[in-house]
Amino acid sequence: MSSYLTVVFVSARARMSLLLSALSWAGPCQVLLVAGAGLVSVVTVWTARLLLQHARFTQRLSCFSKPHADSWLIGHLGQMQSTEEGLLQVDELVRTHKHSCSWFLGPFYHLVRLFHPDFTKPLLLAPAGITLKDELIYGHLRPWLGQSLLLSNGEAWARRRRLLTPAFHFDILRNYVATFNTSADTMHEKWRRLAAEGRTTVEIFDHVTLMTLDSLLKCAFSYSSNCQESRSEYVSAIVELGDLLIERRQNILHHWDWVYWQTRQGKRFRRALNVVHSFTREVVQRRRALINRSDSTSAPPGKRDFVDIILLSKDGDGRGLADEEIEAEANTFMFAGEARKSTTRHNRPRAPSFAGHDTTASAICWTLYNLARHPHFQDKCRREVLELMGGHQHQGIEWDDLANLPFTTMCIKEALRLHSPVQAVTRTYTQDMPLPGNRTVPKGEATLVTNSELFLVLLHLLPPPGAICLVSIYGTHHNPDVWTDPHEFRPQRFEGVSHESRSSHAFIPFSSGPRCCFVKISSAPFYARVVTRCVCRNCIGQKFALAELRVVVALTLHRFRLSTGVNPKSGSEEVRRLPQLVLRAEGGLWLQLEPLSPADMEAAHSA
Repeated sequence: MSSYLTVVFVSARARMSLLLSALSWAGPCQVLLVAGAGLVSVVTVWTARLLLQHARFTQRLSCFSKPHADSWLIGHLGQMQSTEEGLLQVDELVRTHKHSCSWFLGPFYHLVRLFHPDFTKPLLLAPAGITLKDELIYGHLRPWLGQSLLLSNGEAWARRRRLLTPAFHFDILRNYVATFNTSADTMHEKWRRLAAEGRTTVEIFDHVTLMTLDSLLKCAFSYSSNCQESRSEYVSAIVELGDLLIERRQNILHHWDWVYWQTRQGKRFRRALNVVHSFTREVVQRRRALINRSDSTSAPPGKRDFVDIILLSKDGDGRGLADEEIEAEANTFMFAGEARKSTTRHNRPRAPSFAGHDTTASAICWTLYNLARHPHFQDKCRREVLELMGGHQHQGIEWDDLANLPFTTMCIKEALRLHSPVQAVTRTYTQDMPLPGNRTVPKGEATLVTNSELFLVLLHLLPPPGAICLVSIYGTHHNPDVWTDPHEFRPQRFEGVSHESRSSHAFIPFSSGPRCCFVKISSAPFYARVVTRCVCRNCIGQKFALAELRVVVALTLHRFRLSTGVNPKSGSEEVRRLPQLVLRAEGGLWLQLEPLSPADMEAAHSA
């Protein structure tokens, strides 16, 4: 009997072992089946929602004319080109559609492209409370710039705007002019050395970009990088970040963070980002420690840079910006200089006014190029500069001189119209935006997210909730309904009555609006003033850019004669435009530089 029970027990134990073994295999299989079914259902829901939203926006944007698309689903995906042909395509859109059109990048992005001041003005002057930064353009900047003024919205933006105002006071701008002079002197000395070696044809973009970066580093951090003469790790990282942003924007798969950070480009971006953030963090922390020890700034009044000033700025409650916030604003200053969203007296936002090193460099290069192509305008500007400099005891440009260069300023503005550094800005809105002709830009819709869709939100896979307004600066500046012969270089457009009679939003190289709201601040020194109320003044970002433009262009014409150069790779003087983060030229922008002797300047002055 005992042996029988033993056999039964062993048999039961064997069956139990087999059952547990089977279950051990069935468990993972069941988990995989459940996970697979869940993934399929989520993808199905996401696809259905994507297509429904695409159909809804296609219908709602039917009030705008639509260029030919390859299909309803793909739309205009792949048709936008960052090349000369892409700009010619915009010219054709403007001629055909006059003021606006709809544009679909697959079922993912729904755009309204606008290129007439009657259509762009209502959008660019919309109240700050309903205006948002869209993720198509600005989302890629967040890892670099954080929640800075350029990327923030609502109350966060308003508080930062108040605290940053003292850093853009005219007293600060006046001090920057000396920095513009010294950086231009270094570049011109390099050009003289090249000319002495017989290398008179120069690719000016690289030289001018380093010069503007050099001056911006001095204005922001009081940092003498010597980047015009030798390599700097920080400068190299800034340049690499800009290049990687361009590459990312052109690859739609890289628009999703969870894809991009696994790629080779994403890892390069992180390495360069660590260099830039480490540099900024060290500067801010060192200045903060110095201020805390001495209960004053690290520099005397009149010599304070951007970081010094925002470290000391306080709001009405006596609170300033945290170190992390200051680092974000300092990084933004380097990325876009005065890329500030300002307001009018009705709290209307200006789209970013880009006046950073790369943008200002683009503006300077295209101004010099246009003057090289038009020697009679170049000679007239040079006579104006020589007459101004004739009364100087030194060879620099001073703040008070800038108002005495009217024709040179007209040529700069015409170059900004013809070759705008930034081609477009984008916005979304939290309410429907009416436009002329009973057209409406649909608002971004606040939709509920189900549990099954939650992780898609975290992975940035859900489509953007509203239509994106793409204000084409290039299209507006080349619209024949706004400008006569828009592709011709005619500085007289900006003279007297003809300029004043034109729409305020016909010329928007710094993005928007004739005026903005600056806060009135206390009578304390400008680096420690407190916000009290709003008054209207001109945009300091635009002033910053135009000041550096006038200084560098005037000094260049005072010292060199310019003519178009031959690209050594193509063997041609033809210039093909290359719209990237800023407008550049394929293969570089080559000019012939002839240093002017005292006899040459005397002859030019007496001509």
